[in-house]
Amino acid sequence: MNKFMKSVVIGGLAVAVVSGSTIVGAAQSQKNAAVPAKAQSKNLIVLIGDGMGPAQVSAARYYQQYTKGISHLNIDPYYVGQATTYADRGEDGGKIVSGIVTDSASAGTAFATGHKTYNAGISVSNEDVSKPYASIIEAAENTGKATGLVTTARITHATPAVYASHVRSRDNENAIASQYLNSGVDVLMGGGKQFFVTKDEKGKRTDKNILSDFQAKGYTLVENTASLNALPSKTTKVLGLFGNSHVAYVPDRTSEIPSLAAMTSKALNILSTDKDGFVMMIEGGRIDHSGHANDLPTLVKEVLDFDAAFKTAIEFAKKNGNTSVVVTADHETGGLSLSRDNIYELNIDLWDKQKHSSESLAAALEAAKTPEEIRSIVTANTWITDLSDEEVKLIMAGDGSSYKREGAYNAVISKRLLVGWSGHGHSAVDVGVWAFGPIADKIKGQVDNTQIATVGASIIGVDLNKRSAELQSKYLYPKFKINRENEVLYPAEALVKALGGTFKGDSSVVNLTVGKNTVSVNLTAQTAALNGKTASYTVDIDNGKLYLPLAAFSQLTGKTLNWDALSERIVLR
Repeated sequence: MNKFMKSVVIGGLAVAVVSGSTIVGAAQSQKNAAVPAKAQSKNLIVLIGDGMGPAQVSAARYYQQYTKGISHLNIDPYYVGQATTYADRGEDGGKIVSGIVTDSASAGTAFATGHKTYNAGISVSNEDVSKPYASIIEAAENTGKATGLVTTARITHATPAVYASHVRSRDNENAIASQYLNSGVDVLMGGGKQFFVTKDEKGKRTDKNILSDFQAKGYTLVENTASLNALPSKTTKVLGLFGNSHVAYVPDRTSEIPSLAAMTSKALNILSTDKDGFVMMIEGGRIDHSGHANDLPTLVKEVLDFDAAFKTAIEFAKKNGNTSVVVTADHETGGLSLSRDNIYELNIDLWDKQKHSSESLAAALEAAKTPEEIRSIVTANTWITDLSDEEVKLIMAGDGSSYKREGAYNAVISKRLLVGWSGHGHSAVDVGVWAFGPIADKIKGQVDNTQIATVGASIIGVDLNKRSAELQSKYLYPKFKINRENEVLYPAEALVKALGGTFKGDSSVVNLTVGKNTVSVNLTAQTAALNGKTASYTVDIDNGKLYLPLAAFSQLTGKTLNWDALSERIVLR
């Protein structure tokens, strides 16, 4: 039980019962991952609606019923239950950065690897010196299966990243892109081109370096609908980058930007040719972003875009006959409520009257100098021709968040649509689970998000623990600091223990021992000795914690340990 959950238990018996059962379920699911079961499906498709809570699903269904007369979403017949989403407690400099409310990195790590971690952690453990956890895609690579990641967010964003990379911080997207190169993943599609290119000395962009490295490894680069459609039938490796940052929102897309369904279809065509089967993850990444912005009209279209991709996947699975499909979300975003102001109705007839996303208006709204400019921008994008003086003032003042005038614009729109939001962040509500194939019977009812990984692994017969052990024999991911001399230093106690050694001493002298080697550190004099002989290590004490350079640990272990500065990890071998 993590520390945060203990504090919740102390707070009340009702929460203790719920939280305790959740933790037991998560722990049991991780334990069950140790022994792979006989495969019941050859292929596995995981679909993640990022930020897609129950209200987001309901909103998309209501919209479709009202505008198209279609009573159900494609996912509806496959509903099997719901999943918890909580993260591990995480701290940074004494500040709590995660707990019950997860982010995409922590939740993604759970449903990709079967392990909880802290917010921002990408498939690494929640420790000062973290260990990498293998994802179901990495485990599938060990068995020769083809693998793929498809998203409408940046391909280096948290949800796809947890399946094929390991970093302490999700913001290290350059490292994530670099790790993809050696990940073995066959199909990578999404946005994020900026993390695959470098800049020349004059600051101009150039498509050299990592893009050429991917192409040298046999990946075909595609950047628009035409090149995606033109891929030869015998293509086996694809890097699809359909935006410098995220793929454009549905209402802002041109014909040259493929839908999530189009990307899914092409990825399935490629991956399904592998005789050993495949595992792929498909993410509706921008459901989350529109939720953060509180942009309901765009959010609804993003959910429907995701639902269309699910239709493509489920039609493949039914025809194939040897494929399991599971759908869930990492968390809910925005605290969406389909009601407000004590009015027992929703203005659904207005939900499709916005032409483009609020994101597309943000710069113009910020640049506007007069009420007339605000009115002109709003009228051009919506049905509103009677924007009140009060609404104009609200927009010009901004909403007090990082969304500024865009956030205030969405607050005005939401009020007219009769929907509410709790804020611009995530919430801790459970999310839905939908499934098809043999996996469906294994994740019914109330489950923890870690079970998406562990049950999925058992269904296709892959070993998460074996692959994790392989990764952990190669890498460690420590917290670290850089001193004024630009020297990287590591937390001595945590790192020596991670390397299999001991850390003993008192307030004046400590000894780090690995096998027959001992580094003694005089904390008062801030000097060090290796096996009794003076060593020229930098000794740094920060808030009572000892930090040493990597050379000390190399000599302790008798191995050449290397620092991978890009991925911020120690390479053990």
